[in-house]
Amino acid sequence: MQKNIFFDYNSNVAPSEGCLLVSEPHLPDANFDRTVILLCKHDDTGSFGFVLNRKSMVKLSELMPDANGIELPVYVGGPVEQNTLHFIHQEEGLVDAEHVANSFYWGGNFELLLSWLQDKVIVGNKVRFFLGYSGWSEGQLEEEIKRNSWIVIKPSKLDFLFKEQKEDMWKKILDDLGGRFSMYSKYPIDPRLN
Repeated sequence: MQKNIFFDYNSNVAPSEGCLLVSEPHLPDANFDRTVILLCKHDDTGSFGFVLNRKSMVKLSELMPDANGIELPVYVGGPVEQNTLHFIHQEEGLVDAEHVANSFYWGGNFELLLSWLQDKVIVGNKVRFFLGYSGWSEGQLEEEIKRNSWIVIKPSKLDFLFKEQKEDMWKKILDDLGGRFSMYSKYPIDPRLN
């Protein structure tokens, strides 16, 4: 059976917008245990992105009265400022949106987005919402990568980001990468159970 490979791994890939950060199996921070993060911004002042594989228990309509009727899931984007709402999308025409990679954007005019969703101008599978985000100060992410906390990969396409993500996304990506990464995907959560 042939694998469907969406990811190429090269140990020389530097973090940049549109990259995925895949946590090593025994990363000592519970906030990022078995996570996949989409890096939305990376420059000499720091980095930030969103955890893709941690769905919260709430829908957008439960968080905001203005989102009445928009029954989209909300994900936990990371441990920083979990009282803030963020979104990624594929709507080039959304005012104030920041281009990340390919046909993929972060943020923009939230009221306009809600209006488009309610009026079905755009469909929910082109948008993903997050509570909080994952952030690193200047040089912090590079240091964590040097300590082998993260595997940096550049996806060949980003369409999968808008599909319903399950908890096993981390495992599937590592399996797709093959080799030692496929072995990582089989590590028990608690190494004492090995």
